[in-house]
Amino acid sequence: MKLQRLLRHIVTPAWWVRRRFSAADRKAIEAAIAASESRHRGELRFVAEGPLHPWLVLRGLSPRQRAVDLFGTLRVWDTEENSGILIYVQLVDRKVDILADRGIAARVPQAEWDTLCRSLEQAFKAGSYRQGVLAALERATVLLHTHFPAAPGNANELPDAPLIL
Repeated sequence: MKLQRLLRHIVTPAWWVRRRFSAADRKAIEAAIAASESRHRGELRFVAEGPLHPWLVLRGLSPRQRAVDLFGTLRVWDTEENSGILIYVQLVDRKVDILADRGIAARVPQAEWDTLCRSLEQAFKAGSYRQGVLAALERATVLLHTHFPAAPGNANELPDAPLIL
C-alpha cells in the first residue's frame, strides 16, 4: 500500500490539481467563503493539494498530519476568537480533513466535521469538485452560524481565496 501511494504521488503531475479547480471554480469558492464569513465569526481557509514530495510520502506523512502542518504554517490558528477552520483536500490520496481551532472545536463536535469530510470525498469521487466544495461550505456555514453568529465589526482575518498547492 505504501508503494502504491508513493507511485501515485510520483506519477501525478503538479498541474493536475489545477485542472480539478479551474480559475472560475476558485473564484466561486472564494466568493462562497466571503459570503459564508459574513454570516458567522468563523474564519474559513480552503486548501487543495496535489502530489506531495516523495520524501514526505516515504516518511509516512498522512493527509491529517499534512493538514496539521498547514494549519500552523498558514496561521489558521491565529484568529482573535480562535475560530479558524482549515478544509484540507489531498487530491492524490483522495482524503479531506477539516481542522477547527479550539474556539470552534469547543462548540462543534469533530464528528460533524468528519461527516462533512466524507460527503466531500464522495462528491470528489463522483467528479463534482466545484459543487462538492460549495455544498461543504454551505454546510459549514450552517454549523458556524449556529454556534458563532456574526457580530458587528466582524473582521476578515484570513484570506478567502482558496490555496492550491
